Amino acid sequence: MDPAVGEKEEGSQPQGAVVIDGKALAQGLRHKIAQTVGEWIRQGRRPPALSVVQVGEIPASTTYVSHKVRACRECGIRSEHIRLPATVSQQELIAAVDQLNRDPEVDGIIVQLPLPDHIDPHAVSWAIDPEKDVDCLHPENFGLLAKGTPRFVSCTPRGILHALTEYRVPIEGAHVVVIGRSLIVGRPLALLMLSRSATVTICHSRTRDLPTLTRQADILVSAVGRPGLIGPEMVRPGAAVVDVGITQIEVEEGGRKRKRLVGDVKFEEVRSVAGWITPVPGGVGPLTVAMLLLNTLDAYRMREGLAKK
Repeated sequence: MDPAVGEKEEGSQPQGAVVIDGKALAQGLRHKIAQTVGEWIRQGRRPPALSVVQVGEIPASTTYVSHKVRACRECGIRSEHIRLPATVSQQELIAAVDQLNRDPEVDGIIVQLPLPDHIDPHAVSWAIDPEKDVDCLHPENFGLLAKGTPRFVSCTPRGILHALTEYRVPIEGAHVVVIGRSLIVGRPLALLMLSRSATVTICHSRTRDLPTLTRQADILVSAVGRPGLIGPEMVRPGAAVVDVGITQIEVEEGGRKRKRLVGDVKFEEVRSVAGWITPVPGGVGPLTVAMLLLNTLDAYRMREGLAKK
């Protein structure tokens, strides 16, 4: 990353935030992944393989899975999209996962969330072989992350850390405020930031006086899915603002209604205050998919006995 593009001068006042281009960062990572996979194939090795299990036909889930499958295909990773009906039992789903666990040519397994109400997602997470758990949801992998010796790093937090690092946002000693305590974003991100010597505050739906806490943040991350939650009055001037929330809303333009993706942050208003900011779409989302591919490569390396570069 060119310092002139990604780095704020020390002591300077923000003249409009640097927009973190997650799409461009992800494209760079995918190019490197494709080169690595191509080299393995030229050496006569099999390609890495990712299996994604989807239960039911939730449109958003279908879209997310299609993005992952397409990204795999573009990078030379073999992908498999396994569709199960919404009526599948928990026992049948776990049996399908176990079959993938025992397949020697499957390196990574994802069970797309959310699951129907009659299926316990924690039981499904337990069922995935931890060495194939590229979403980092198995308790063993979460424990290794908490210990500071991760086998895999949760995809969205890993993408956020990559973006902040590439844009040279100071993390060591920074106060990081995370809104959201989920197992896929808030909690693992807090652990990652602690490992980088940041001070971390996690906020959630029961947090009192949220604006007072967010205004203290050097790095503010919102991951709750509430459009417009973060306005400029909640942001300290010069802070890095990372928008993980993504919600589809209906807007009227030119007399016609259309669907639009928005984040938790009032982008244009906050952009005038912040030092760095991620857009929606085109910010954290593409990086999450890229990090899934990197985790699949890491799983492949472990299974094939290859050194991690």
